[in-house]
Amino acid sequence: MNAFIQQLPALIGVVIGALGSYVAVVRGERVRFRREREARWEERRLEVYAEYARTLKKSVTLTYRVASHLGNDPHPYPLTPAEAAPLMAEATAAGDPAGETLLMLGSADVVAKARVWVTALLAMERFLREGTHDPEAWQDLLQRQREGRQGYYAAVRDDLALPPGNSAAWALAPARPA
Repeated sequence: MNAFIQQLPALIGVVIGALGSYVAVVRGERVRFRREREARWEERRLEVYAEYARTLKKSVTLTYRVASHLGNDPHPYPLTPAEAAPLMAEATAAGDPAGETLLMLGSADVVAKARVWVTALLAMERFLREGTHDPEAWQDLLQRQREGRQGYYAAVRDDLALPPGNSAAWALAPARPA
């Protein structure tokens, strides 16, 4: 018994060391798991944000083309409202699932900025459905849409802790005389 008592401090040290190792490993695994899970969700959110932007941009491009047909926009490939209708319906149908996924996975700020952008797009579509010919009013709608898109991208970058990006305000080269 005396030998056991002499070895007891060493045995207690081994048990404490084993428990300490176990706790360290478990905590390390939890931290690693949490970090990997957050990285997976960040990647998924980036995909969702990009997909939503792509679907909206398809609709925006179609509105440019219809506006060109109506004499409101200088887009080089005009499209009649009749030709655009099935394409717009397809773009809207593609945007619905992307919007639902955005609502599920997006941050509150990104969803709010997406709403601003899509509201501007809806105003553009309404303008075109009415067959309006008013290039100045169209330019105002374009500006609202561009600001909405810029706000959306800024919110996405903030949510994903990305560095600031391009403002998307591209200066176009002046047209060459014919």
